[in-house]
Amino acid sequence: MLKSETEHLFILSNKMKKFDINEDPHRRYNPLINEWVLVSPHRSKRPWQGQNEAVHSDALPEYDPTCYLCPTNVRANGMHNPDYESSFVFENDFAALKQEEIQFEDNATETFFKSKPERGISRVVCFSPKHNLTLPEMPVDAIENIIRTWQKEYIDLGKVDYINHVQIFENKGAVMGCSNPHPHGQIWAQSSLPTEVEKTQNNLKAYFDKHGSNLLQDYLQQELKIGDRIVIENSHFVALVPFWAIWPYETMIISKRHFGKITDFTEDETIDFALTLKQLTSKYDNLFTTSFPYSSGIHQTPTDGKLHPEWQFHMHFYPPLLRSATVKKFMVGYEMMGESQRDITPEKSAEILKILSNVHYKIS
Repeated sequence: MLKSETEHLFILSNKMKKFDINEDPHRRYNPLINEWVLVSPHRSKRPWQGQNEAVHSDALPEYDPTCYLCPTNVRANGMHNPDYESSFVFENDFAALKQEEIQFEDNATETFFKSKPERGISRVVCFSPKHNLTLPEMPVDAIENIIRTWQKEYIDLGKVDYINHVQIFENKGAVMGCSNPHPHGQIWAQSSLPTEVEKTQNNLKAYFDKHGSNLLQDYLQQELKIGDRIVIENSHFVALVPFWAIWPYETMIISKRHFGKITDFTEDETIDFALTLKQLTSKYDNLFTTSFPYSSGIHQTPTDGKLHPEWQFHMHFYPPLLRSATVKKFMVGYEMMGESQRDITPEKSAEILKILSNVHYKIS
């Protein structure tokens, strides 16, 4: 290389802008699923002229005689709901999984047309008999009751010999595909580990085998030291915006103590988890003073009868709203063809959520 060319490159390198994680496009690594997310902070300043979601502000009645989930009502299959007073669980009338064992000729050697039957159980969990409530509007003791229902279902379903995974989740809001506003969640228990869970399992196990410690516990300790992405902290749980978050206001609740499943809770941990759920979902509603939609789910130890020291109990919240109650984040184009992408940084969304009141706006 000629001297003049070397000098030219030296001058250019000195003029090169220093990387700013809060302003410059960059990728962040998610060690839970071994994937990357593209972060483009500067794009949050662009004007929005796209689709606006409708805000449903109609007040719901405490009891709806046309609702399939309200007490004493008749469901689609003709069965009557009991006159329940707290949580109520039943087999999903339109289950995604079936319990019957099916005879099948193994085609594992297929290259392009591989398939196998999947056996499982699908249940619906009504959180409350009151049609017009959501988690943030419930008292803490009612949320504690929901947690105890989840615990019972995890135990009962986990005892079934062919069930190796119990997925507890909630889809809240019509924008998340929820067809009934009555407060409820679902449980799908199945013989295989679902794809996202299997990726998490493999990465948690690889980390544990390499370091002899728990990935999420180690990660949480670092997050607590930095503090920039912490939204809620109490004696037993932390709610934070993950460093690798994809959705604008995505959060994760992680237990401080090392344990793998919801049935490992102490009584104090049950209370603190209920309080964390109430406070976090209240913050979501307070953000745009609307009933904030999300998909949430608990990730915990598989029910395969094996020891899983690599697992740490945690819960994901994936809310789609971006700029207001009417502007949704879409996963299209680059996200579908390339990789996940977000505009607002996790640090900024954590800052916004943290300063919001823990008390629901309808109460305050």
